[in-house]
Amino acid sequence: MVNPPAPTPLLSVVVPVHGVEAYLHQCLDSIRRDVPAGDAGTVEIVAVDDASPDRCGELLRAYAATHPGVRTVHLETNVGLGPARNAGLEVAGGDYVWFVDSDDWLPPGTIPAVLARLRAHRPDVMIIDHLRVHEDGRHETDASSPLLRGVPDVVRLADRPQLLRVQHTAWNKVVRRTFLDELELRFHPGWYEDIPFSHPLLIGAERICVLDRVCYHYRQGRQGAITSTRSGRHFDAFDQYDRLLDWVRRRYPDDRLHAELFGLMVNHMLVVVGNDDRLHPHLRRAFFRRVAEQYRRHLPASGYPRPGGVAGLKHRLVGRDSYLAYAALRRAHRLAGRVRQPAPSTAGHPSAPALPEPSGAADGPARVDGSQSDVLAGRGSP
Repeated sequence: MVNPPAPTPLLSVVVPVHGVEAYLHQCLDSIRRDVPAGDAGTVEIVAVDDASPDRCGELLRAYAATHPGVRTVHLETNVGLGPARNAGLEVAGGDYVWFVDSDDWLPPGTIPAVLARLRAHRPDVMIIDHLRVHEDGRHETDASSPLLRGVPDVVRLADRPQLLRVQHTAWNKVVRRTFLDELELRFHPGWYEDIPFSHPLLIGAERICVLDRVCYHYRQGRQGAITSTRSGRHFDAFDQYDRLLDWVRRRYPDDRLHAELFGLMVNHMLVVVGNDDRLHPHLRRAFFRRVAEQYRRHLPASGYPRPGGVAGLKHRLVGRDSYLAYAALRRAHRLAGRVRQPAPSTAGHPSAPALPEPSGAADGPARVDGSQSDVLAGRGSP
């Protein structure tokens, strides 16, 4: 069921919705109330009810009935985050599309800033900055945010290759709608769906611009986060990287690009395999073996820029499929970490808690992102 579209908007904000009853109004209001009065027909919201098990479908119908410019799509079965985004994209009428997750929200002033930059530069892709917001109200700058500093108005990836290392999520990019069709890009089912979507946007773009402004509040610590859910579905990452690297070989066969993506893939997989919150111990060996298979399958013929230090040692162990040596290194690293932990405070103030991993819903929509930031910050491994 689809509401009638608004006339020719510049920006469609696609919001996949599943199990976020407590957060839905905050998300939608942060978008709608931020649209300037003179731009009322310029921005539309396309909210996709992914067969949400709570009252989200009912709330969306009521919201759309009382707020012009809000359209709803109601799916009969739960399809997950990627296909839900696709469903919204199919009915989006804007020249640009922005995928905003329904448990996150936009800070005031975001929509005017986004519209102004789109009008000024007409990019293929615009990257925005964000903050991680924790349940206690603490704001955390993302580890990849410094890569957005000092970028000229319009660039290509060849001009600023470090942009490939910015957190590879869909929600930090505003994309020209027809550009997606030119690249033949859609989201795939499964977890880690951003991997074969986000990187190709930057690789294929002739015009990239950066809005070096916090335009997104990324909620941390929500119950049911995938990155803190032990599941065999983390193995979905292998298929997603196969899709990414196959797409790059077919569309942009460049050895240096392949080598860069290969290194990012190995870093990401090491984050996952080393994280107790994602993999049950009985799955760790099998996951490591799959990482080693992926390494052999995609290793560039001319090599790749392997990191130094302990990170480089882990890469070498993956290349040799040396799980026992990796497990020993992991145990030693964790033992050393416990030894380095500060003693409990005697003044009644507990030590600061460890930073949690990025959050996401347990079923559709699934949010498995933040891997770039984990790698840059050194979290989650070995």
